[in-house]
Amino acid sequence: MMEEKRTVFDYLAQVMIIFGFTMLILNIFCLAFGSSARDISAIFALGAKGVPVSVSFQFLCVSALLTGVRYVFFTDRIIKKMPVWLRCICMLTLAVIIIAAFIILFGWFPVKMWQPWLMFFFCFGVCFAGSCLFVTLKEKTENRRMEEALRRLKETEGKNV
Repeated sequence: MMEEKRTVFDYLAQVMIIFGFTMLILNIFCLAFGSSARDISAIFALGAKGVPVSVSFQFLCVSALLTGVRYVFFTDRIIKKMPVWLRCICMLTLAVIIIAAFIILFGWFPVKMWQPWLMFFFCFGVCFAGSCLFVTLKEKTENRRMEEALRRLKETEGKNV
């Protein structure tokens, strides 16, 4: 498997993609639940007006950490022999631990209430499933393009012989 060279700009682009998607979702949640959740969550401290700046920077930090975790588990530079399914499990586990640490450290929601934890795991599951679907579709599209290019190359080589 040939792996392309990645730069710091690729890393930053991935951080911004995760951060942008997260902020979009959080702002939608602020519009939908912000007024009623204002008193129980630091995320919704501004009610329906949006996400506080401090929380935005916390989510930027989480985005950078998750991108780093993805880099560790899904490039062969660090882990070479671990099966993909085990890499996924390790990455997901570490992602949940990182996010849970931020929830606890920054009071994103009350730790002793089960409803916010249920919503967190539901949202995490939906986002994970959406990501898996997106990556699978992207990989299938890339594979089709590669197969087509290989077929054209073989046809061209066959005509030149």
